[in-house]
Amino acid sequence: MEFSSLPLFRGIADGEYGDMLAGGCLRTADYEKGAVLFRAGDLTGEFGILLSGEVHVENLDLWGNRVILHSIPAGHVFAETYALCGVPMMVDVTAVQPSRVLFLRLSTLLGEANRQKSWYPKLLCNLTLLFAQKNLAWSDRVFCLSTKGVRGRVMTYLSTEAVRRGSTEFSIPFDRQQLADYLNVERSALSKELGRMQREGILTFRKNRFCLHRAQSPEG
Repeated sequence: MEFSSLPLFRGIADGEYGDMLAGGCLRTADYEKGAVLFRAGDLTGEFGILLSGEVHVENLDLWGNRVILHSIPAGHVFAETYALCGVPMMVDVTAVQPSRVLFLRLSTLLGEANRQKSWYPKLLCNLTLLFAQKNLAWSDRVFCLSTKGVRGRVMTYLSTEAVRRGSTEFSIPFDRQQLADYLNVERSALSKELGRMQREGILTFRKNRFCLHRAQSPEG
């Protein structure tokens, strides 16, 4: 993925990007599947933009129970709040596919020395928009987890995905165990509920591909 295609660098010219790179503000790193990019408790002054692959933001408690908080696709950011606030990470960030990440050091980027650079106001504007979009993504998760029952959480999640993608047929970024972790339900309960929903004609699915069927009106 070219830097110019990333929302964070919208409106930033090649020379301006080169200036950031020369100033030590940016670095790239590659990770194998299963690698941990950040662990809970880490302090970081950097946040990441996923250039390729996929990473999950996860919470793992002392008893080994895992909850997937967010799936980060290519082009999206992670760890930005921790980098900006300077507080310890409360989550793990794990590569679920071989991944390449562009890291940005906020203290350097937003430092006094750069405030007169031509790219500085563009970057601030793009950062603000990205952070707002991230808040929307977290809001979707809150809506999902506030729903009672396995079926309610499944329907909220899939309905949100359908609206976001503009289609009732789509693939999700989770396998069955990962979806259970994301919804914070037991995998067996999730599988049973999906089977019931398919038999009732609410949806059809194959692996991570879903098709939602709209309810027919009484006249239909």
